Amino acid sequence: MFEGRLLAIAVCRSAGMPMQSVESIEALAGEGLSGDRYARGEGAFSKAVKDPGREVTLIEREALDAARADYEQDLSHLESRRNLLTEGVPLNHLVGKTFRVGEVLLRGVRLCEPCGYLDNLTGKEGKKSLLHRGGLRAEVVEGGTLRVGDPIGEMQPASPAE
Repeated sequence: MFEGRLLAIAVCRSAGMPMQSVESIEALAGEGLSGDRYARGEGAFSKAVKDPGREVTLIEREALDAARADYEQDLSHLESRRNLLTEGVPLNHLVGKTFRVGEVLLRGVRLCEPCGYLDNLTGKEGKKSLLHRGGLRAEVVEGGTLRVGDPIGEMQPASPAE
């Protein structure tokens, strides 16, 4: 069990463009974040088939701190190209689990390992410094408004009927 919080939100309107910080945004069930490139199917890695693993990406503040400490790579949240910056959330453990960010229900789909594309855009070694701590890809199960400062918590399975 954990209790974390949402530190920052970022979206990118089209592939390759810089990420933009926002204080709040609508998360759309089965689509992603309103106005983000992947919600519109215009991301660098978009496919003809909708991929729920591209709806929302998350990264831990602690992972960015570790990249700085271990590899002297000063990657900002915006440079990480992830939508949501979390604190106090063990993202690697949320694959296959549902969790709530404020009023929005997300399901972890798979880890979001960094790729060479990140290195090309930033000129930094994000692929190496964020290996196995590059965040989480998630799908929006129940939409709503995400706000900076929202609490983040894992959903508990229902108790079996007695």
